[in-house]
Amino acid sequence: MSIFEVIGGRKLSGEITPQGAKNEALQIISAVLLTKEEVVINNIPDIIDVNLLIELLKEINVKVEQKSRHSFSFKADDVNVDYLSSEEFHKKSGRLRGSVMLAGPLLARFNKAYLPKPGGDKIGRRKLDTHIIGFEKLGATYSYNEKSNCFQLVTNELKGTFILLDEPSVTGTANILMAAVLANGTTTIYNAACEPYLQQLCKMLVRMGAKIEGIGSNMLVIQGTSSLNGTTHDILPDMIEVGSFIGLAAMTQSNITIKNTCVKELGVIPEKFQQLGIKMNIVGDDIHIPSQELYEIQTYLDGGIPTIYDHPWPGFTPDLLSIILVTAIQAKGSILIHQKMFESRLFFVDKLIEMGAQVILCDPHRAVVVGMERQKKLRGITMSSPDIRAGVALLIAALSAEGKSTIQNIEQIDRGYQFIDERLNKLGAEILRIS
Repeated sequence: MSIFEVIGGRKLSGEITPQGAKNEALQIISAVLLTKEEVVINNIPDIIDVNLLIELLKEINVKVEQKSRHSFSFKADDVNVDYLSSEEFHKKSGRLRGSVMLAGPLLARFNKAYLPKPGGDKIGRRKLDTHIIGFEKLGATYSYNEKSNCFQLVTNELKGTFILLDEPSVTGTANILMAAVLANGTTTIYNAACEPYLQQLCKMLVRMGAKIEGIGSNMLVIQGTSSLNGTTHDILPDMIEVGSFIGLAAMTQSNITIKNTCVKELGVIPEKFQQLGIKMNIVGDDIHIPSQELYEIQTYLDGGIPTIYDHPWPGFTPDLLSIILVTAIQAKGSILIHQKMFESRLFFVDKLIEMGAQVILCDPHRAVVVGMERQKKLRGITMSSPDIRAGVALLIAALSAEGKSTIQNIEQIDRGYQFIDERLNKLGAEILRIS
């Protein structure tokens, strides 16, 4: 297990380019199972979660060739379906939340699949009901094996149907969509997620020969087809990294340019950081964050304390609420952070309080941040990363703090951010990785 030793208080400067989007990569890489032809994927992030998924594909005999550091080709023309029922596969897939995305393609093409209980972040309950109910409506049946802690799904044939999702789950929509493209007949998914990553998956599937209408809306209509072709796909920049770098620049009073962000796909993310009073200059797809002595939270028109909360796209992504919260610590003014989706995601604030932040945890879902207006600095402490996003929020706090901080369990950070220490050190940070 490794740790970060962070010397805070340094102002950073320079350019940084966001990695490929983690959440998109997990969906896109899973989709290669839908065809026996070659699929080439570019801008794949070199992070633990994505590398684990690629290793899983290799285990089931998908031919994988690394063309460059961030470009791979996949060919699933000789998949070992029997390996899916092995204890080894269940154990490996259970380590990775993203492995649930394999179920839809496997069920569509091979009529059987396995869904492990979700691994990954410790941010609260992450149910599989949306996935399984969708598969059932398409004609699959499931059983649960307590010994392997795994759901088994089988079908004679998937048939198109109308599906009203109980929630606009991104992974649920993607999984059901990938099953539906090879189903017999027409499938309508209503209350579908419409995040840019989901739109990217739809566009890739259309290039492979799928027939999908309503891309970008909450109603997808899929006309099933018998087979799909190969294709080439470029993954978007990671919007969560973009937001993280905006927050980092503000907290550390740094002068940073974030390159090639694909601004039109960021939705309300820039606007939410501007609501904290952060100045930014957008030139093409680059976002320049100038060094700011102070940034002031914008109140409501009636003078009330504002709330920032997560909401399905095009609302604000829950993955950036931890970053918004930590960035507000040195702002002028107060703000309520409301994390609706996960009941454990705000528990990392106890470490921020220990560092000297003025944060009131109201309940598992809400926290009030009283900005300190840079009247005093945070102090360095020893802390542990509970999940990917909280881990980077703690890293941002440490980089802005006085003295040395130690962050344990940084494998959580590595799951979502590639070589974050090396990239930030090039901007002037002092982060030491110790095994």
